[in-house]
Amino acid sequence: MESGAPEQTARKTDVLIVGGGLSGLSLARELARLGTDFLLIEARERLGGRILSTTVSPGPETASFDLGPAWFWPGQPEIATLLKELGIEAFEQYARGDALAEDETGRRFRGRGLESMAGAFRPAGGFGSIVERIARDIPSEQLLMARKVVRVRRLESGLRTLSLDGSGAGVDIESRSVIFAIPPRLVAGGLDFEPALDRDVLDALRNIPTWMAGHAKLLAIYERPFWREAGLSGDAMSRLGPLMEIHDASPPTGGPYALFGFFGVSATDRAGKQEELLLQTRAQLARLFGAEGAHPLHLAFQDWATEPFTSSELDREPLLAHPRYGLPRSLEQVWGGRLQFASTETAQFSGGLLEGALEAAERVAATLGSAQKVEKSLSVR
Repeated sequence: MESGAPEQTARKTDVLIVGGGLSGLSLARELARLGTDFLLIEARERLGGRILSTTVSPGPETASFDLGPAWFWPGQPEIATLLKELGIEAFEQYARGDALAEDETGRRFRGRGLESMAGAFRPAGGFGSIVERIARDIPSEQLLMARKVVRVRRLESGLRTLSLDGSGAGVDIESRSVIFAIPPRLVAGGLDFEPALDRDVLDALRNIPTWMAGHAKLLAIYERPFWREAGLSGDAMSRLGPLMEIHDASPPTGGPYALFGFFGVSATDRAGKQEELLLQTRAQLARLFGAEGAHPLHLAFQDWATEPFTSSELDREPLLAHPRYGLPRSLEQVWGGRLQFASTETAQFSGGLLEGALEAAERVAATLGSAQKVEKSLSVR
């Protein structure tokens, strides 16, 4: 190695998990429980993927708010079971009071034309609390942070995966299998494979939209819930914007209190316009909820379309409907099953949701467990 060249190190493991979102973390947790040798590699400097909770302390009270997914629903057993195992309580989404609607001219309608998120649930402390609890169960030596996978090479004995950190220092990882717990479009567009993946595999990966990747979300945090005091639930739908949908995001008890909303402006149209959008949002919150809406203690803005480890160029336009997700047949036995896919977009029943992330991880864990049993059986013979 030349003097001054980035350091290159080597590691070996049975299973390499790419992606530290909920699917990758829950898979790692299960493999640790089973005693399977694994490494989890994450490109960001944080875990959670599309789960992102921010903690705000504008006064004596502190609360965590979700800038990514915020809800789960009854009838989702995987997330309910996980919360129970982790000792995290859930509370029902606040929905008491009237919902609002706003037409193209800014006229406000109270109690008309909108269903609230009544019946949905949120975890105390935000979904970030789930990430923190699961991370405790993953040994630090089996976790590689701030490293981007750039190449996967197929060998006779397995796979070799190269990852780089920001300085160009690399880790070459030999493994029996690689599990991609990241959006499929990132696999198709951001990695080199040797040999190249088949055309039908690449087409299948590119044709799976990344859930919520084109969206941006805003949190407006206040000292008191003045909308509740006015008999409003915090739910609003707007055809004027810039927020097209708004809900109460407050903690179960105490403050600070919050409203959050999804922008109805496409990723292309909002590029470079954050300050302008924030000014427009303050005006919208005042139109809908009264003058206090324009003066939050804190505004938090998260544009997922600008996150290179979430969104691809194909994801810049927000989805208008929930896609039909699932694992395409062409992705079931890539490289003889040594490459597998465990993001929420590959879940059959709850694709795109956090429930789907757990479902996909469970499917891959079962597949790996079956393969492990077969290998042990053959070795005995």
